[in-house]
Amino acid sequence: MSKRYQGGVLGVGFNPLQAPNAPTIGTATAGGSNCASVPFTAPANVGGSAITGYTARSNPAGFSGTAAASPFAVTGLTSCTSYTFGVFALNSYGPSPQSAFSNSITAVLDGTFGIFALGNGSTTRNKYTYSSNTNAVATASSVGSNYASAAGNSTRGIFVIGRLGAVAQTTRNKYTYSSDTSGSATAATIASCSGAATGNSTVGIFALGADCQSCLFYSTRDKYTYSGDTVAAGGSATQASYTGSAAGNSTTGIFALGSSAAGAPLTTRNKYTYSGDAVAAGGAATTGSYRGSAAGNSTLGIFALGYPTSGVRNKYVYSGCVVSAATSTMAATLACFGAAAGNSTVGIFTLGICTGAREKYTYSSCVVGSATASSSTSRAGAATSNGIAGVTL
Repeated sequence: MSKRYQGGVLGVGFNPLQAPNAPTIGTATAGGSNCASVPFTAPANVGGSAITGYTARSNPAGFSGTAAASPFAVTGLTSCTSYTFGVFALNSYGPSPQSAFSNSITAVLDGTFGIFALGNGSTTRNKYTYSSNTNAVATASSVGSNYASAAGNSTRGIFVIGRLGAVAQTTRNKYTYSSDTSGSATAATIASCSGAATGNSTVGIFALGADCQSCLFYSTRDKYTYSGDTVAAGGSATQASYTGSAAGNSTTGIFALGSSAAGAPLTTRNKYTYSGDAVAAGGAATTGSYRGSAAGNSTLGIFALGYPTSGVRNKYVYSGCVVSAATSTMAATLACFGAAAGNSTVGIFTLGICTGAREKYTYSSCVVGSATASSSTSRAGAATSNGIAGVTL
């Protein structure tokens, strides 16, 4: 007579004394296309025979993966649903006990659209389709803006209008990708411009930057919950700054603080954990910068450093805050005051400085290519997308 366990059916040869010990669970991460990567450490005691494989199970149940070694790739998850995962090992005598459950991740479906606010006091926005680099008209913003920032999840983006003329704003627009609908979102806690923002599937974190009218420089951050457009306090930056940039994955955002209140370009970066609003030091940029732009996928962010005449870009690995060189922009003299958005494989960068030029950036090999130009020249805009993306001013 067979016996049952959580992973399937056990034959009559099942012997718990000869089965492996439980694996040790690692930190799960969300990837593109509603998948998760689940790392684990093999048990030191493999039991009475060699381990033949491992199985991961999700909680809530319904999804599993098998692997010969760490990590698992669990696919087909339900978008915007939170999951934890357990792992067990198998040998010829049967399964091990299940490991402890992992941390919780939220499944995210990669998107296809980016929305760019062109800046320069304009209400114009472009809708950008990644696959064919198609640029089209999207619903205009409610007021003209520049020096803005934006963040988004799989269905909507939240845009900080930034400065209207010489006056810093608290106004924010809520933007639905599928129908390009612009609506009112809850205002920021203070008037500001020249900030930065990034987010995961439920929360966006906005660095409010400077109030350019009164020359105040902020370390203040707002935490923005998309579902109800709710604004709350987020962990403060480590120092006051403005004109920064940011990129993130499902759990962590990396903020380049931009220039200091004294006007000096900074290499300082903050690592931001969404769940607890925790701010920590991130690996420093290779060059001091401000007014940059950034986009990312589930593991990498690409930062255009944005100092005038700089074509330098950094590739940023989230898990260990590792900074390395990425392929430079094609037009160094135009590479500041830009904006960027991305999905799981491609980022689109607006070069800024009143040009319509855009670049297509492939993350895996840091390849830069030409993308369809914007419909009009732009400067100091903002962008967000329904992929796994980071955005900036």
